Amino acid sequence: MKGEAGHMLHNEKSKQEGHIWGSMRRTAFILGSGLLLFVAFWNSMTWHLQRFWGASGYFWQAQWERLLTTFEGKEWILFFIGAIQLPTLFFWSFNGLLLVVDTTGKPNFISRYRIQVGKNEPVDPVKLRQSIRTVLFNQCMISFPMVVFLYPFLKWWGDPCRRELPTFHWFLLELAIFTLIEEVLFYYSHRLLHHPTLYKKIHKKHHEWTAPIGVISLYAHPIEHVVSNMLPAIVGPLVMGSHLSSITMWFSLALIITTISHCGYHLPFLPSPEFHDYHHRKFNQCYGVLGVLDHLHGTDTMFKQTKAYERHVLLLGFTPLSESIPEFPKKME
Repeated sequence: MKGEAGHMLHNEKSKQEGHIWGSMRRTAFILGSGLLLFVAFWNSMTWHLQRFWGASGYFWQAQWERLLTTFEGKEWILFFIGAIQLPTLFFWSFNGLLLVVDTTGKPNFISRYRIQVGKNEPVDPVKLRQSIRTVLFNQCMISFPMVVFLYPFLKWWGDPCRRELPTFHWFLLELAIFTLIEEVLFYYSHRLLHHPTLYKKIHKKHHEWTAPIGVISLYAHPIEHVVSNMLPAIVGPLVMGSHLSSITMWFSLALIITTISHCGYHLPFLPSPEFHDYHHRKFNQCYGVLGVLDHLHGTDTMFKQTKAYERHVLLLGFTPLSESIPEFPKKME
């Protein structure tokens, strides 16, 4: 009996190791293939945009040099405006528009794009006020100090307020690296927070919203906000020693994308939020941002069997996907 048990244990261990190595090989293949394609199409994809960037680059360079002259000796103020105030302005402007729809249901045509029909119609005002207070706390007491603390490291590494603006090609490369770093750090930190112990004490707060709205993208326990929201976003610019212009665009983009992922509406011409919305409904699927690591680790298998997966596309028309791809009809009694 002991021999059989040992043999079964050995087989199980071999299967686990095989699964891990298989996952690593798939990861290497996908990343390698993606890198080769990126390099192959690098010039052809960006040629026209580079011409536009070059034509307007002199204008932006002149404006940037004017700002440097105005804030000479006080570049930290420029950093504060670019890395904190502007991204925050974009976040609250976008979420302000979404909150009008969430609280009033108007304009009606936007409500047609709601993913979880019947939820947050309208949103619970008490729950919303509590969430906004938490978001403001996370921004003021955690996000702002972390970004301020980032400044001396960036200045030592490459000076984010250096005189020369990055080229268009360099910014594209930075954006690709930022996105890759965020995907890896967010997926594994997020999945770790779903460990029963950590989930109960930390991550459960964010999942109080099983039907999310945009503003709760930053509604989280302070530890989660540091580990899973802030670090994945700031590590990339720190590693690359990025210019303030790149940091401003990246932070603003990251906040807008996470808002869209939580907004609860699959709106035309915007990235699909179906992936993360499904995570808020089922909890044990769709941990990442892009979905690459979920595919490699098999944490999207249930999602791929749903209508939400079919709707997880860029909506290029004005007919809501809930209408063009309806749920499975209920079985007749």
